[in-house]
Amino acid sequence: MILLTGATGFVGRHVAHALRARDLPVRALVRERAAANARTLANQGCEVVAGDMTDRESLRRAVDGCDRVIHLVAVIAERRPEVFDRVMAQGTRSLVDAAAAAGVRRFVLMSALGTDERSKDLVPYYGAKWDMEQAVKGSGLEHVVFRPSFVFARDGGILPMFVRQVRFAPVTPVAGDGERRLQPIWVDDVAAFFAAAADESAAANRTFDLGGPDVLTWNQLIAKIRRALGVRRRPTVHVPLGVIRAGAVVAERLPKPPVTRDQLTMLDDADNVGDPRSANETFGIQPIGLDEQLRRATS
Repeated sequence: MILLTGATGFVGRHVAHALRARDLPVRALVRERAAANARTLANQGCEVVAGDMTDRESLRRAVDGCDRVIHLVAVIAERRPEVFDRVMAQGTRSLVDAAAAAGVRRFVLMSALGTDERSKDLVPYYGAKWDMEQAVKGSGLEHVVFRPSFVFARDGGILPMFVRQVRFAPVTPVAGDGERRLQPIWVDDVAAFFAAAADESAAANRTFDLGGPDVLTWNQLIAKIRRALGVRRRPTVHVPLGVIRAGAVVAERLPKPPVTRDQLTMLDDADNVGDPRSANETFGIQPIGLDEQLRRATS
C-alpha cells in the first residue's frame, strides 16, 4: 500500500491517476473525506483517509499498513513563516517518524528545483523544502527526492494564467526584464516519475532534478504561447518587480493571494533550471517538449 499525501492538489491528482494506472494500491490522505476531490479519488480506486499534516496521530493512523509513502504536501501562496514551518517542515518530520515506526520501506518526496543550502535562507518556502529534504535523508529510510521545475498543465499551475493573459489581455505583462530562464515539465511526466519511483531500485537514496527538454526565458515563453494561440500583435509590457512587489503587499491580505513578495523574490533570485538527465535515464522517461505542452494546453 502506498500512502499519498497532497493527493487532492494539482500535482497530486495526476500522481494518484498514474499510480492507479499501474494498478498500485493507493491510500490518499485528505483533510475532508466528503469533499468532491476526495470522492474522485475514491472513484479511481483509492482508499481515502482523513488526516492533517499538523496532526501527528492522524499521520500515524494513515501510514499504518503502508510500505511506501509519496509525500507531495506543500504551502505555496502564504506569507506567514510559521505556516511553512508547521505544515511543511514539522509535518514532514512527523510523517517521517510515523513512516519509520510503521516499517515503511521507501519514502518519495517532492521538493523543488532551486532548493539548496544557499537558498534555504532566502524565503520560508525554500527553507521548509530544505528542512523536508534533510528530515527524509536523515531518517534512515530508503528515499527518493525529486526537485521539479515549473510544472505545466492545462488544468492547474501557472500556465493557464499566462494563456489567459495572452489570449484576452490587450497587453501581456511580464515580471521584470523576462530574461530569467525556466525549464517547464508537463504534469503527466512528473506524475510518471513519481509512480515509477515507488519501485525503481536504481533510484534508491538519490535526488533528481525534474525538467523538460527545453530551457527558455520568460520572454521566449510568452512568444511561444502567442504563436500557439495565433496571437501575434499584442504588445508585451515589462513590469518592474518593485511595482509588482508593492501590489503583492495588498494581495497578501487575500485568503488566496495571486502572488506574494516571497514568490517574486524566488523568481528574481536565479534561473529555475537543472540537469534532468539522470532522472530521465534512471526511470526511462523522456518528458515532452514545450511545443507539445502548449499544444495540449491550448487545444
